[in-house]
Amino acid sequence: MTQFSDHLLGTRGRPRRYRIRPFALVLIPVAAILFQVYSPRVLTFLGFLELPLLATVYFALERRNQIWGLLIGCGIGLAQDSFSHNPIGVFGMVKTMVGFFAASLSQRVDAENQLVRFGVGFFFYFFHQFTYWVLVSTLLAQPIPFSLAETVLFGVLNAAVAVPLFGLLDKL
Repeated sequence: MTQFSDHLLGTRGRPRRYRIRPFALVLIPVAAILFQVYSPRVLTFLGFLELPLLATVYFALERRNQIWGLLIGCGIGLAQDSFSHNPIGVFGMVKTMVGFFAASLSQRVDAENQLVRFGVGFFFYFFHQFTYWVLVSTLLAQPIPFSLAETVLFGVLNAAVAVPLFGLLDKL
């Protein structure tokens, strides 16, 4: 393998240590959910930002454990459900899958690279929106629109926010 692919796959260097502090584990998801609830009322142009999803992806990538990803995704999703107009469990199911797949991906790919973080942020935003659309359309029989162009644009914007956000969270 080349040095570049070794760096992306994380096969070189020391194994990562889990440095998530307990206060960050509670405060970051709570702040992300409160931002999600109240920012569209005050700052309407930030309505596209899905901070609870980015927090789920970050904690799942950082821990590199599928069970941890399931639990953090479920917790953040159910907490987000409590503030939404949908029945409890829709965001819980979607974010549980996101947490599991992000943790699985982090075992194969080193998520310290900014390009990888951008790609992960984009992919999981798209996956989140598509899975949410499928669940609401099939389980709840509620027709909701799914605009591919809008989802791709918002996915790029969320990925652009994910790169500096993950760097900031690394320093906590």
